[in-house]
Amino acid sequence: MVAAIFNEAFMYGANLRFTKATAAKFVDTDLTKSNLESAKLDSAILTGTKLSGADLKAVNFFKADLYKTNLSGANLQGANFRGANLEMANLNWCNLKGARLSGANLKRAQLNDVQLKGAFLNGIYLEERVLDGFSMEQTRLNAAKLNNSHLVGVNLEESSLMGAELENSSLQKANLHFSNLKGAHLFQADLSGIDLTEANLINADLRQTKINLAQLSQANLKEANLTGAYLWGTNLTEANLEGANLEDANLRDANLRDANLNGVDLSRAILKNTTMPDGTIANS
Repeated sequence: MVAAIFNEAFMYGANLRFTKATAAKFVDTDLTKSNLESAKLDSAILTGTKLSGADLKAVNFFKADLYKTNLSGANLQGANFRGANLEMANLNWCNLKGARLSGANLKRAQLNDVQLKGAFLNGIYLEERVLDGFSMEQTRLNAAKLNNSHLVGVNLEESSLMGAELENSSLQKANLHFSNLKGAHLFQADLSGIDLTEANLINADLRQTKINLAQLSQANLKEANLTGAYLWGTNLTEANLEGANLEDANLRDANLRDANLNGVDLSRAILKNTTMPDGTIANS
């Protein structure tokens, strides 16, 4: 079936498991509720294709064109979308657990109630998107572009966001427990109420970031830039802030008990009812 043509065909409920259809054409084809588990559709053209409710587990869509394709409710667990075009595709209610989407084009794709646990989204472009409440634990988002996005209440526990761009994004009450944000860009982001317990924030850019009432216990903020950050009432117990920049940072009611402040200059930080590493209360 390599390079085969099935344009505008009616294939509702078809059984195409393990099919090899590299570079095949399925333009405007109806494959609703079909079974294509483990099929090879690399470089295939599926523009406008109907795949809603289909079983697409472990399908290879490498560099496939899925422009405006309807994948709503499909099982895409473990599917390979590396380098695929999913512009304006409908991915609502899809199971994308463990799927590989690094380098995929998701511009204007519909992503309501998508399951992304363990998915690979390295370098993905998802700026100005609303992803509130998404389940994305153990997801790879290294170098992803998420500027100006809404990620309120999202679950990113144990995820990797090294070098990710999250400037001006909203992550209030998100769960990033034990996540890796080394070198992440969070300039002017809103992290109020976030859980960053044991997270890696080495060299992270947190300038003018709102981190009020957040959990940063045992977090690693070594050499992070927290210039002008708001840390009102934040829990920083046992956090590593060695060499961090806290110039003009607001630490009112923050708890720094047993935190590592080696090399930190607090002379220009705002300290009001702040619990210091030795348990004393500081006001300046």
